[in-house]
Amino acid sequence: MTEPGFLEGFVNRVRMAAGAAVFAAASIGSVLTAAGASAAATTAAAGYNGVCGRGYQVVNSAPIGRKATVYLTYNPATGRNCVVTQRSAAGPAVWMSAWVQLVEDHESTPVVDSGKYTSYAGPVYLPARGYCVNWGGSAENQDVEVDHSNCGKTMPTSR
Repeated sequence: MTEPGFLEGFVNRVRMAAGAAVFAAASIGSVLTAAGASAAATTAAAGYNGVCGRGYQVVNSAPIGRKATVYLTYNPATGRNCVVTQRSAAGPAVWMSAWVQLVEDHESTPVVDSGKYTSYAGPVYLPARGYCVNWGGSAENQDVEVDHSNCGKTMPTSR
């Protein structure tokens, strides 16, 4: 037989170990939650800057690596699209661009803003109510292009 105190001591050690494990898990969870909240706050802070103006809502976006994000916005009252390339963090001026193009039977000329900027390129505007657009942008040596997106209706194709 075992001593009466052995089983009781064993149970207490198991309880203490379990309590320590729960405390450790809670501590790690708190650190991860804080890190996640910090990352979310950073992402939100580096998000769309509202430069297109009143009434424009983000309808699509595309990251340019970790350097920037291109935002496609739309104003339902005017039927105009607006594109802005927003850097993840402002810094010394770098080559950036923002562009938008109407998808038609014959490709239209894109509306472009490009140059060396510290925080964003654009805004560039295009009336496109009911039509598909191609859009994109660049930051330093990376770029992104999104084709035939956010379509209201598609133009008929030539035969």
